[in-house]
Amino acid sequence: MYKMKWRVAGAGVAVVALVYVLGFSPLASSEYVSNVAERFVQLPTLDKSDYNARLLALSHIGTSTPVSATASTSVRIATTTLLRWPVSTVYPNVGAILPFKRVIAYYGNFYSTKMGVLGEYPNDQMLSMLASTTNMWTIADPNTPAVPAIHYIAVVAQATAGKEGKYILRMPDDQIDHALELARRVNGIVFLDVQVGLSTLQYELPLLEKYLKMPEVHLGIDPEFSMKNGERPGTVIGTFDAEDINYVAEYLARLVRDNYLPPKILVVHRFTQKMVTNYKNILPLPEVQIVMQMDGFGSKAKKYGTYNRIVASEPVQFMGIKLFYKNDTRPPADGLLSPEEVLKLTPTPIYIQYQ
Repeated sequence: MYKMKWRVAGAGVAVVALVYVLGFSPLASSEYVSNVAERFVQLPTLDKSDYNARLLALSHIGTSTPVSATASTSVRIATTTLLRWPVSTVYPNVGAILPFKRVIAYYGNFYSTKMGVLGEYPNDQMLSMLASTTNMWTIADPNTPAVPAIHYIAVVAQATAGKEGKYILRMPDDQIDHALELARRVNGIVFLDVQVGLSTLQYELPLLEKYLKMPEVHLGIDPEFSMKNGERPGTVIGTFDAEDINYVAEYLARLVRDNYLPPKILVVHRFTQKMVTNYKNILPLPEVQIVMQMDGFGSKAKKYGTYNRIVASEPVQFMGIKLFYKNDTRPPADGLLSPEEVLKLTPTPIYIQYQ
């Protein structure tokens, strides 16, 4: 249930209230009421009608489709046709990015030229490319302004065990700080991506907490490199269960509540069925918006097929797609999907990542 929220804008209210309770005159009482009224400010509320309309637009459903919505759950579609999306789930808290804006993210690691555009190009060139790509998406879909993002792999799975035997390499703070600085240069946001290897989300996330407490920092987790059976990363495709994803959502939700933050976005990579198990048990929260991102590369037909078969058929809340500047253009692949081609997907991805 979404209730009216109010904020006290002063520190002396409690003292004045105590004096009043102890039995001072009616004059003191009237002064107290007046002062308190001046110190309360109504907080903004979520525009649920706009939110619902945007979900319908992403699902390519006309606004004439019968819709009902409760105070606590987002749009429900009343139709005789079985529709998997939009998913009926909680409304986000006010300040949510999705679906009001589309995130356009550049992915990678500054130490590697092979993991994505972040490490492949000089900073100025990369930021210019990101700004141009973001603008391209805003032009393609003017009703959904695009916001740029730096999606930085902060915990990298590797082939060697390392000192802890976890097959991961954690990035130093100065590299994460660099990601933050680059995002600020384009008025963007940041995603920190975690590849746990033989570690766990429970161990790795607290190490990033000082960054996750920042309002502009969001999170990505990659099941491909979650090696639950002890294999070396890269030898088999890993997995996360709904229980893992719910842990992350609850962890982020606590940070949002405790630090009075706008909702976080959680991106979950996926290109096979087994990478995410028990998807029906994943629970979006008012504080956390969950994006299931199709992470496969190849021909356009293959990408369409993977998107429809893997993520669109098992919806959680929002959809994303990764586009590979190189792997999607090397034969036999037949070229990078354009914004116009991506916008035709159902549901339409609201998070776009370029590697």
